[in-house]
Amino acid sequence: MRLVFAGTPAVTLPALEAIAASDHELLAVVTRPDAPAGRGRNLVRSPAGAWADEHGVEVLTPAKPREPEFQERLRDLAPDCVPVVAYGALVPPAALEIPRHGWVNLHFSLLPAWRGAAPVQHAVLHGDEITGASVFELEAGLDTGPVYGTLTDEIRPTDTSGDLLGRLAESGAGLLVAVLDAIEQGTARAEPQPADGVSLAPKLSVEDAMVRWEEPSFAVDRRIRACTPAPGAWTTFREDRVKLGPVRPVANGPALKPGDLLVDRTGVLVGTATTPVALGEVRAAGKRAMPAADWARGVRVESSERFA
Repeated sequence: MRLVFAGTPAVTLPALEAIAASDHELLAVVTRPDAPAGRGRNLVRSPAGAWADEHGVEVLTPAKPREPEFQERLRDLAPDCVPVVAYGALVPPAALEIPRHGWVNLHFSLLPAWRGAAPVQHAVLHGDEITGASVFELEAGLDTGPVYGTLTDEIRPTDTSGDLLGRLAESGAGLLVAVLDAIEQGTARAEPQPADGVSLAPKLSVEDAMVRWEEPSFAVDRRIRACTPAPGAWTTFREDRVKLGPVRPVANGPALKPGDLLVDRTGVLVGTATTPVALGEVRAAGKRAMPAADWARGVRVESSERFA
């Protein structure tokens, strides 16, 4: 089939590579406009756009897909289908109708669970044991279209959202190509999503990433892993914000009040509503990430100090 791919961040690259290696023809890549990044705030191409530039594929960067110029170019390209992975913009019905097989989206959850921008982060945050990926037909509703196929993956006890998303991006790329093959062969069947089991996964904010030490240790652990690498879990120490890497719940640790710090030979423990957690990495503002024990020695944590 003739394809135009829509995607933006690095998580789209496995799907792009899989499509490029398939028997389908990649005509162009639609991605979000170049955005300022770094200290110089220079405009930078998205990872999907940079991949297309490197491989000599046309790049389309509409501010919004409803732009007439973009839709006219899409009609000129005449794709049979538009596969989508984390594009990051709502596609209007007029654009959805241009390819004869529609827009087919790879979403990183088992729909109808976790519809929205951050399905993997919410799966980790809420302690799901199983998640997966779904390929569905894009429509006007938020991730509501009929599903062509799914795959499942176990969420491991130490998985961060970055770990899990990386695995799903790789396995999901194969699922997406398999669905595109089936569409071309006329064997694909999209099944409506069930009415039960709907949950929403809005983007996690910086406020969501603030560690609540008054929560049980398992909840603290989940929140930090869910927010790793983005938006980055954080707390405050001496009124300054510090970012935290994944922690390890300590089942038989000493009794500590929520937020209380204990530095010993094994590292740094922090109290929660239940048992303490052992810190992994700590990154103070303007500093590199470092092991918690090195951070504690550097700032000379006193026995009465705590995280706010």
